[in-house]
Amino acid sequence: MKKSFSNRMISKLCAGLLATSFLLAGNAIAQTQSLQFPARPNIVLIISDDHAYQAISAYGSKLATTPNIDRIAKQGAIFNKAYVTNSICGPSRAVILTGKYSHKNGFKDNENSTFNANQDSFIKQLRTNGYQTGWVGKYHLHSDPQGFDFWKILPGQGEYYNPDFLTMGGGKERIEGYVTNIITDIAEDFLNKRDATKPFCLVIGHKATHRTWIPDTADLGMFSNTKFPLPENFYDQYRGRAAASVQDMTISKTMLMDYDLKMHSFGNRGQGYHKRYNDAQRQRMDAYYGPIEADLKARNLSGNALTEWKYQRYMEDYLSTAASLDRNIGRVLDYLDQNGLSKNTIVIYMSDQGFFLGEHGWFDKRFMYEESFRTPMVMRYPGHIQPGTVLNSYVMNTDIGPTLLQAAGVKVPSDMQGRSFLPQLKDTAIKGPATMYYHYYENGEHSVSPHFGVRAGRYKLIRFYQRVDDWELFDMQTDPDEMNDLYGKKGYEKITAQMKKELLKQIDKYEDDDARKLVNKPLPKSRLKEPAEKL
Repeated sequence: MKKSFSNRMISKLCAGLLATSFLLAGNAIAQTQSLQFPARPNIVLIISDDHAYQAISAYGSKLATTPNIDRIAKQGAIFNKAYVTNSICGPSRAVILTGKYSHKNGFKDNENSTFNANQDSFIKQLRTNGYQTGWVGKYHLHSDPQGFDFWKILPGQGEYYNPDFLTMGGGKERIEGYVTNIITDIAEDFLNKRDATKPFCLVIGHKATHRTWIPDTADLGMFSNTKFPLPENFYDQYRGRAAASVQDMTISKTMLMDYDLKMHSFGNRGQGYHKRYNDAQRQRMDAYYGPIEADLKARNLSGNALTEWKYQRYMEDYLSTAASLDRNIGRVLDYLDQNGLSKNTIVIYMSDQGFFLGEHGWFDKRFMYEESFRTPMVMRYPGHIQPGTVLNSYVMNTDIGPTLLQAAGVKVPSDMQGRSFLPQLKDTAIKGPATMYYHYYENGEHSVSPHFGVRAGRYKLIRFYQRVDDWELFDMQTDPDEMNDLYGKKGYEKITAQMKKELLKQIDKYEDDDARKLVNKPLPKSRLKEPAEKL
């Protein structure tokens, strides 16, 4: 009896231990799976066009306030060193989608490139792994989007008023209203109709704040009583900088009274966009711009006085257009809050590149100079990013796809050249890359010479080619406005050699064969291929 009892006890004890072992093992597996495969976050990626970090109050702007962009930064992270690989609209979007530089994804410029939508993208990877995907608004890649369950996009640049939209069925639909509001309406409709059993990734592509900076009628005149200070280098003479001398993007010369500044008696009524207004919109526009135009004619300005008048008008329209953008970002954030989606939704706001707001006397982008090269970016990811995080490591638009894929628990394709910055957001002490590589290709509008270069530490080295055959070297610590080219100057030989070595390293890393051929090409006796224009 004792022996039998003992055996039964041992059997029960063994069974209990075995069950406990399975339970503990099961818990361990569950914990491991939880670590590796967390609840997959929803994703909202908002991409504006040409929105300068200098115009965002989270970056310390004194030009305007952007409470909703700031709201993302306060609830998550602000990136102080976010940059792009190629500062122009379409190519930047192609880089974001593919995680690859322009020479790898094939979309180098807006003039001659068509995006090969058959190639892989972070969107396709997400969709393959169970995400519902959508893109609304500006796309600008000259081919139909692929990898999306839903898309409704502007043709080309799109229009600010009563815009047309291309639809998945191959049709075109005109929608009455202001483009920024309409894009947000479409985004909310996608979210309302989504499959709630799946995580979603929605890209919201805004037209704002692209040229010609036409505000919503509700925002006309909001900066009429504001006097904007001129940037310190507004009257830059471009001494010793060949590429800056031949560009065609000055406020004084290039910015058009009619097309850009809505002074229609100086041209042909907006070269077409004026025709898109309905009667009520046209009356409101005429009521606002008419008196401004009459006052301009009465003052008969010329020279610097006219240039500074143009700058003020530019700032008023640009910042008023940005006000609607910020307000609509707030609408999206409110929607997520009100529908219980905020806690498990990544929200990223960024521009496709930076923009000049009078620095060097310019508007537009393209150059590797900071105002163009650097882009604003803020990100919210509750439970994963501490509110108020400030990231001072280099981040590039190639990194967006890998970051979102890692957050979703999806393997990053080996041909993506970007890297996830999630680890740095969780621990800002983790060091990011020490160098950034850039390559701009377009050799047409605004006469900006194609160029490539590196930013490493305190120095930036740029190699211009085609229109201008030249090098530039800047000390970003002592010369953050990039006014003093140090290339070829005595005492900088060692630094120049080190930077060229770093440039070659980055060219090899990203397999930019065309750039490699130009690094050691000797400069012509005259640095300019054609005379500099006096602007």
